[in-house]
Amino acid sequence: MKERDWALVGAPNARDLGGMVGAGGRRVRPGVLIRTPALGRLTDEDLPVLAKLGPACVIDLRDHSEQAVAPPDRLPGEPRVLHLPVHDAEHPVFTYVSAVLLGHDLAAYAELARQGTPAAMAAIYRWFVSGAVARARFAEAVRAAARPENLPLLYHCSAGKDRTGWLTVVLLHALGVDEAVIRAEYLANNPLTASLREVILEAMRQRQPALDEAAVRPVLEVRPEYLDAAYGEVRRVHGSFGAYLRDGLGLTDEVIESLRAHLLE
Repeated sequence: MKERDWALVGAPNARDLGGMVGAGGRRVRPGVLIRTPALGRLTDEDLPVLAKLGPACVIDLRDHSEQAVAPPDRLPGEPRVLHLPVHDAEHPVFTYVSAVLLGHDLAAYAELARQGTPAAMAAIYRWFVSGAVARARFAEAVRAAARPENLPLLYHCSAGKDRTGWLTVVLLHALGVDEAVIRAEYLANNPLTASLREVILEAMRQRQPALDEAAVRPVLEVRPEYLDAAYGEVRRVHGSFGAYLRDGLGLTDEVIESLRAHLLE
C-alpha cells in the first residue's frame, strides 16, 4: 500500500487503494478507488482535497435510518450517488451493536450480551458473506466499480471500517491482490482512528458515567478475528474466495475482467 499523499481531517481513515499489486503484477491505479467513512464531518479545508480526487460516483452503504441521524455528506461537484444499504434492522446483532453504542438497556439481548460484543461483531461479518441483502448490495457495488463511468469511485458506510472494510476486501480479492496485503490494509483503520476513538469514548463517558468500555471498544475497532470470521464463512459456504465471488455474489468473469481492465495499471 502506498504512502498517503493526502488526508481528510474529518475522515481520518479515508484512503486511496492505489499502488497495491494485483493480478499479473499490475498495480491498482492511484486515485480510482477511495474508501472513506461518512463525509458529513468534513471540514471546509477538506473539500478542496476531495474535489481534487474528483469522485465520479459515491456509494453509500448506510441505511436510511443511519443517514437520518447523521449530517449529510459534504460532496464537491455533482458525483452520482448510489445508495446500497447493507443493513438488516431485524438482525439481532445489528440492533445489539446499536444498543451498545447508544447506551440502551441490554436486558433484551441477554444471550448476545453474554457472548460479548466481539462475538456480535464476528456474527455481523459472517452475515456480510451469507446474508441475502449483504450479498446483493456488495455485488452491485463491485459491478458499479467495474464501469469506467463511475471512476474515480468513492465508497463509505458510517465509520468506514466494517461494511466499507469488507467491500474493500471483496474488491481487492477480485483485483488479485495478495491476502496478506488485504489484511494489512483492513487493519490500517485502527492506527488511523486512534485519536478519534478516544474522543468518542470520552464523549460516551460524559453521557454514561457507568459506560462499559470493554463492551464498546470492540465496536469501535477492526480486529483480525472479525475478518477471520468472514473468511471462515467464505470457506464454510463456498470453499474459496473465487467461488464466493462467482456463486455468492454472482460476479461473472466479464465483470472481473472489466474491473481489472479499468482499475489495474
